[in-house]
Amino acid sequence: MKKVGLTLLTAFAGGAMALGTYKIFEKKYADNMTFEERQKVYFTNNPVTVSSAGSVDFTQAAATVTPAVVYIRTTYSSQQGNGGSSPFDDMFGDFFGQRMRPRGPQQASGSGVIISPDGYIVTNNHVVEKADKITVNLNDHRTFQAKVVGTDPSTDLALIKISGNDLPIVKLGNSDDAKVGEWVLAVGNPFNLNSTVTAGIVSAKGRNIGIIGSENNDEDSSPFGMRQRQSQQPRLNKAIESFIQTDAAINPGNSGGALVNTKGELIGINAAIASHTGSYEGYGFAIPINLAKKVLNDIKQFGSVKRGYIGVSFRELNDDAAKDLGISRNTGLYVSELVDGGGAEAAGVRKGDIITKVEGNPVYESSDLQERVGRLQPGDKINITVLRDGSEKNLTVTLKGEAAAPKSAAVSKSAEELFNKLGASFQPLTKEQKAKFRVNNGVVVTQVRPGRLFYETEIPVGSIITNINKQPINSVADIDKAITNLRNGNLIITGVYPDGTSFNNMFQVQ
Repeated sequence: MKKVGLTLLTAFAGGAMALGTYKIFEKKYADNMTFEERQKVYFTNNPVTVSSAGSVDFTQAAATVTPAVVYIRTTYSSQQGNGGSSPFDDMFGDFFGQRMRPRGPQQASGSGVIISPDGYIVTNNHVVEKADKITVNLNDHRTFQAKVVGTDPSTDLALIKISGNDLPIVKLGNSDDAKVGEWVLAVGNPFNLNSTVTAGIVSAKGRNIGIIGSENNDEDSSPFGMRQRQSQQPRLNKAIESFIQTDAAINPGNSGGALVNTKGELIGINAAIASHTGSYEGYGFAIPINLAKKVLNDIKQFGSVKRGYIGVSFRELNDDAAKDLGISRNTGLYVSELVDGGGAEAAGVRKGDIITKVEGNPVYESSDLQERVGRLQPGDKINITVLRDGSEKNLTVTLKGEAAAPKSAAVSKSAEELFNKLGASFQPLTKEQKAKFRVNNGVVVTQVRPGRLFYETEIPVGSIITNINKQPINSVADIDKAITNLRNGNLIITGVYPDGTSFNNMFQVQ
């Protein structure tokens, strides 16, 4: 009996030590961990049991996911309206969550998914872009004000943050494992109906519907505006589309919500619908979570997305394209142009090659390549197979970064609202940056969003913000403190431009 008691005591002590170690590890190293690593620690301490993948009982998965899917309300000034309707509205409907256009301050709604217990939320870029105020309502009726950490128009993703602790989260899944025909749940807030769950199946994968940035597309395209170029120097809104298609009912307001499997794992972020009416007609599209992981981790770590590029322009092959080019093959990507000094050129890719495989997987359309590349960083390597002179060649391409950062491109309100008005993302300075710019403190601007204060006043990416309202700035938390203590509505921003010249700009906040 004593041995049994000693064994139980030892087991209890060991478990307590393991739990304590996890807590210490989580607190000390959380800032340097990816969202997936943070979640592994969280779910080690908070295991969940849900139904199996083959079960038609969705109750456990719905109960697990619903608390972490939030309702997002945005407010923005009438000057920030979207103008005329998109030429794709009739075919695909608005991005759900699209802003209404009444007079005066405008409002919209959408959804988001909590992915970290300390308040990081993933949603769609089009839900929060240009928003002055972002209000987040949790399933338990708690309300928070959110600030935009960063956005990626190329994938229509955004990372926002609320101030909270021990918040419910949705477990990140593996979208590569999703199979056509498997059951999935869509969770969101359609038509302002909070916490709505619908069921369907994965209808298709790798869909490129040409909806992201379609109004700005001046590149080679099909009649549906599908993106067909991958270059080293893309447009700022370069689209990366490889949607998971589902017939789970999703409608306006579902935008930014969760697409989960029956294990309760997040496999996609709902983003668009194909509709003639703007409401559900059987076709919904979600951004694969494996692509979203890279984007969200980059935004948190660097303040913007570090994207690698192959360095080619290509044309997606089909019967018509093959006939036009005078070739017999009607699948793959025809290389029409190489970027000088790009990764593809260095790897031996030639104009006229046909990209047939990426990492050993067949390439049928642009999304098969772009989604894979979109997960990688500059400097990463990717294996492609090209068809040349009737035979296939395997090549390894080292991805290159963008040639340059995008060119540089209002308030007795909450810190979050004021932060959103700045329209920028920031990272603390490194020792090297402090030495280069000869400053003792500051943050570097890593992203500038069109239509906001930094964009309009031409404070570009790469600028150093040293003081706001004469308060030293070393972190985003310092910015929050500085902008909540305005005197006479004035906002004074001091810093250094990327070329080393100093600035001291004063703004009247309205």
